[in-house]
Amino acid sequence: MIPTAQLHNSLPHCLSETHLDELGPKYAGKVRDVYLQNGRRVLVTTDRVSAFDRILGLIPYKGQVLNQLALWWFEQTADLVDNHVISSPDPNVTVAHEAEPIPIEVVVRGYITGVTKTSLWYLYEQGDRHPYGIELPDGLQKYDRLPEPIITPTTKAAQGEHDERITEEEILARQIVSPEMWQEIKAAAIAVFKRGQKLAAAAGLILVDTKYEMGIINGRLALIDEIHTPDSSRFWIADSWGHGREPENFDKEFLRKWYAKQGYRGDGEPPQMPDDFRVAVAERYIAAYEKLTGRTFEPAEIPAEPRIRRQIALLEG
Repeated sequence: MIPTAQLHNSLPHCLSETHLDELGPKYAGKVRDVYLQNGRRVLVTTDRVSAFDRILGLIPYKGQVLNQLALWWFEQTADLVDNHVISSPDPNVTVAHEAEPIPIEVVVRGYITGVTKTSLWYLYEQGDRHPYGIELPDGLQKYDRLPEPIITPTTKAAQGEHDERITEEEILARQIVSPEMWQEIKAAAIAVFKRGQKLAAAAGLILVDTKYEMGIINGRLALIDEIHTPDSSRFWIADSWGHGREPENFDKEFLRKWYAKQGYRGDGEPPQMPDDFRVAVAERYIAAYEKLTGRTFEPAEIPAEPRIRRQIALLEG
């Protein structure tokens, strides 16, 4: 683990976005910027992290942690489904195949939890035993493990809009994907999630739920974006779960809960995040990386002017 003093000395720590303009037009991104260049996607994971989908804070080394952790997860699941990774020329950067994104967020859940009006637990508590078109048994309690992981898909909403709940029947009726492709998507998502649960358990963590973004590359299904990171998945500390207790989060929910304790719910001007808390969040991200991978996180110095463009040119040459 990086000493706390070193984390403090790293504030602020992020890539200089002015120089990223050299990469060409930004394709997408909020805390993860995607650029298109010569038929490839350049994913730049920054030190920004979001809460309530609107609040962006700067967390030391977060970009490096997420980039390296996602690459590790892709290695662990490469036998189950293709992914888009070509290489990682920089600690914060992944060069990936350009993909045709599938317009569905594939959300996989292993436990019944959540507080929003679209969450599995909220719907179940209201008496809905068929949320997202999936049958659930009576008698479940909040934080219970589900008999089997389930997929609760949503649409990929436009920026500023909310994802739309959607069922398997609606996906097929709208012809968003073919029945054969949907079966392949479901099988891949469940297989990757179960692999994730197994590896998380070995690290003393519980993979609670996650979302996968998938796309088509050269006619084949592939995982894109990132997988099983504290930004894209919910993790609990295994020892904190059980007997109806609220488990301790080991993901970006830690950030949301801090805002909630300040009385902030996402409207109006957010409270200023103190440096001590930024460091505490950074320590969580780094600890998640180290627990899951079994590696010691070694921060790489980022030059004041990242040479991403030159590195990609070398790859292509």
